[in-house]
Formats: sequence, structure tokens, C-alpha cells
Amino acid sequence: MEIPVYLVNGFLESGKTTFIKNTLSDPDFTENKPSLVIACEEGEEEFTPEELGALKTTVVTVDSMDEITKELVDSAVKRSNAARIFVELNGMWKVNDFLHVDLPKKYPLVQIITLVDASTYTNYFNNMKAFMLDQVRDSDTIFFNRCDDSTDVTFIRRSIKPVNRKAQIIYERADGTEMNGGAEILPFDKNAPVIELNEEDYGLWYLDAMEHPDDYAGKKIHFLAQIYKSPKLPDHCIVPGRFAMTCCAADIQFVGFLCKVPKQTGPVKYEDLVLKQFAEITADIKVEYFKDYNGMGPVLYATEIKNAAAPADELVYYT
Repeated sequence: MEIPVYLVNGFLESGKTTFIKNTLSDPDFTENKPSLVIACEEGEEEFTPEELGALKTTVVTVDSMDEITKELVDSAVKRSNAARIFVELNGMWKVNDFLHVDLPKKYPLVQIITLVDASTYTNYFNNMKAFMLDQVRDSDTIFFNRCDDSTDVTFIRRSIKPVNRKAQIIYERADGTEMNGGAEILPFDKNAPVIELNEEDYGLWYLDAMEHPDDYAGKKIHFLAQIYKSPKLPDHCIVPGRFAMTCCAADIQFVGFLCKVPKQTGPVKYEDLVLKQFAEITADIKVEYFKDYNGMGPVLYATEIKNAAAPADELVYYT
């Protein structure tokens, strides 16, 4: 029988233990069956003996990743008769290291949940960006707790979505009520007859178009891009895009959309395009299937391509 594993991640005092307690207090989730918690650190909030009994929960404490072995988990599951396992990861351990822990298939990792204190997020992000992004890179759900009306949800979204587009971001106030993330405020008018992107806006457009492709279906866009051209692409297709930085130089990646180029598109034609050259692209946007999207996504149909000079800063950013 498979026993699902839930990885709960976050810095010390981010609310991991409270989240686990609240989850185990839900009878619809537990179905009145015992649970096991593998705790990798001790914080201010801990389980009391009374809570452990009421929640039918057993806690096993470990001091290093090396202690999380098949033998330890098997023994703890046997003693507790657990129907599920929560791993409360030490906030200074890397999520990727846990993903390489060699546990049997009967203990499948079904969800990665990250808890973040919204009041300290900007400080952590600015000073420990690489470590912060490591915490959220593989998360399925990210809870930003202790939010208030001053919480910059736009900054949060723009800092996370470049490294993890699939993550669901939930904002909670200090009293536990959910806060609306609000609509994204974009620096361009996506309802204009032709959407005009400034050089620095490409990263934000890319994020929004990947998340909300239907918002752009039937629209026309004009932007500056570098050209990716390869025989591996469909016939008469390019990928115009930009090199974007998410964290540091090691995290720079090229992001773009498939673009179909008709044979008569001018003044620059498909045959004239050179890899990595800059060009001004005017294109119609459709939403179509493309295998590299793993489903539906924006596909551009170029109506005009012009040679262009490289901008002063060839990188784009998401924040």
C-alpha cells in the first residue's frame, strides 16, 4: 500500500508546524487515520502530547538529511500505523537534496508545500535570492502568510513565476483568512489595437502570456527580440525572445514563443534572419498546440520583421 509523503518547506518560524497542525485537524483530510511527522528542526511552535493524541500523530525528529532512510521511515510507519507522512524540512536544507533521498516507491512524494512569512520575504529575497528561489522552485503550493494591505503581491508573483510557473500562490492574513492576490498591473496596454512593448517589458509580457494565453488570442503585438533560428523548428519558424535573468548569471535563460514567418514577410525575410540578431517583430497572436509548450500556448504569426540595434542592456528582468 502506498503512503503519500507531503514535504513542508520554509525558513524557521515561517509557520510550517502550524500549517501541519491545521491540516491534521481536518477530518476530511485525515479520515480519522494516524499520521507521521518527520521533523527536521525545532521551532517555537511544537506539538504537545495532548495534540499528538488528539491528532493521532507520531513525530520523529532527525538532525540531518542522511537520517531520512528507508529503515527509519519503515520503522516509524510500522509503529504509528500512519496513513500519510509529513516531512517538516529544516529551513536551511535544500529541497533538491530531499528530492534525491532514496525512498521506496511505496512512499511517493505527492506535494511540495512552501510556507513564507510575507513580512520578511522581500528582505530574504534581496539578500538570499538563490536560497529563496531554491525553496520555491519545485513547490506545488506556496502559502504567503502574515499578509496585510501593504504586502506587495505583484513583487511576490514576479519573483516566483519565472522559476516556477506551475505553483499556486496563496496569500493569507495574520488571522488565517485568505487575501485576494489582485489583478496584475502591467506596464503595457494589452487591450490596445497593437500591444507596444518597451525594451524592458518583455519579461513581464512573457510571464503574463504564458499564464493567461487566452487574454492575447487575436491580438497584435510589436516588440524587440533576439532571433533563435534552428533546423529543429518547424518549417519557416523562429523563436523571437530575450535572455532573462531570474536570480544570477547562472540562471540566465532564453525565453520566447514560436513564431511562424510567411515567405513574404518584410522588409526582412525568413532567409535573411541570423541567429541571435536583434529585430523588431510585429505579429498576430493565436493560441495553438505546440509540443514544446506541453499543450496550448501563444503562437505568433509575423506580419513584419525589421532589423534592429541591440539595446543598452540585452538582458530583461521580471521584477
